[in-house]
Amino acid sequence: MKRIGILTAGGDTPALNATIHGAVVRANRLKIEIVGLIKGFNCLFNSRVPHVVLNPLYQDIPELDPTKGGTLIGSSRNYVDPNKKDELDLITSRLKKLGIEGLICIGGDGTLNGLQPLAERLPVVLAPKTIDNDLGLNYPSEPDEWVRVNDPAAKSSFRYKRAVSNAVFDLNYIVNYVTPGYATSVFVSAGGVERIRTTAESHRRVAIIEVMGRHSGYIALGTAYGRPDIILVPEHAPDLEHLVERVKHLYDLQKNVVIVCGEGIVDEQGRELGAETKSTDPSGNIVLSGAAEALRSKLIQMIGDRYFQLYRRGDSAKEAIFTRKVGHTQRGGRPILFDRFYAAQLGAETVDLLVEGRNNAIAILQYNTTKGFHVEGYDANRFRDRWGLIHARQMHPELYDPKLMKPSRMGIDYLLPIFTDAIGEDDAEHMRQTLFAAGNLAQPYHSINTDVHKRIRYLETAMTS
Repeated sequence: MKRIGILTAGGDTPALNATIHGAVVRANRLKIEIVGLIKGFNCLFNSRVPHVVLNPLYQDIPELDPTKGGTLIGSSRNYVDPNKKDELDLITSRLKKLGIEGLICIGGDGTLNGLQPLAERLPVVLAPKTIDNDLGLNYPSEPDEWVRVNDPAAKSSFRYKRAVSNAVFDLNYIVNYVTPGYATSVFVSAGGVERIRTTAESHRRVAIIEVMGRHSGYIALGTAYGRPDIILVPEHAPDLEHLVERVKHLYDLQKNVVIVCGEGIVDEQGRELGAETKSTDPSGNIVLSGAAEALRSKLIQMIGDRYFQLYRRGDSAKEAIFTRKVGHTQRGGRPILFDRFYAAQLGAETVDLLVEGRNNAIAILQYNTTKGFHVEGYDANRFRDRWGLIHARQMHPELYDPKLMKPSRMGIDYLLPIFTDAIGEDDAEHMRQTLFAAGNLAQPYHSINTDVHKRIRYLETAMTS
């Protein structure tokens, strides 16, 4: 194999450039050229296929910085339709004209679903990324637990539901223990919780902080490092009476309460609290109008104004309870050491998988108490249910204590290997040297896109196929 293509798809995460860098470093040693496809799958629909050679003469370009967040080759949420054969023929032809013999896709469960049509035409492998940590399996047999249920109200007249599990959950047998981007996201979110706490303490308030994680509560679970009083996750519908009781107890004790909630938390009927609007994002997901705001409304109604008035800490519950979203800061910025190091290893593994002749495979990050963290290759079909669909991994129930509304003992055991040494000395040193650098005041921001644009190449315009 002499030339490999690489693309990033879906939402940005902090460790994408680190993954690309790991692939390029490995390719340099094997004398393989790496071509970055601009804006993910989107460029495959462009007859000119904008691309960048990332390692001319087997030397990585200076713009490829593993400590920089985002992706220097851009991303999009376009995917290949398996039912459009003519379109697939064009895409395959374009990749062939570029001399690409194998393709690395960096993405999450949506990307893994989307690359299947291409895997039937050339070798394609996946390097995982997602801050939600929802690409993986709690145990190898998990895909077999999904069943189809008839639902006339659903778009396809059916929906997917999980059957009761008979599998034993063991941290040593999680498939893809953690994805690059997750550790940095928790680092940002936990820091946000710490900062909001001082405001809640100073003004005797109840703070509800919303973090990302539509179907998986891993980010919310990880914010335990910021020491919130209560954590609510999408996998467990909160008992509102118990929640109010807990809020009142804490407020009586410490005159402030900090609650973290995942954006996809649900009510007792399984409906997303924040899904009050019917608009969708580019991937077709319902745009959540705000789980924190929906929860705030319920607490205002259930606790009432009189409770806070008696404490002389506000005229109303509406005044005493406030919300904040950590938002897209969870997805951006410099990746911390854990993400940089293992993203690079996963990137290198994808090159090895292609060289070994693997196709439709995933580079995964495994952990067990004997070997610690290590990378492996895994067959993508083992992620699919019996109908060929890959589902977002939900946090296993045993990682969370719904009564305490915090990580369980096993949840703590899950988090410790990831975060004990997640931050490197260079992370703090980088902040010290760069954040308040005098030049920041005088010089404008220089976008990586400006430099990469000068390197973009195209297929000849005469090649319209």
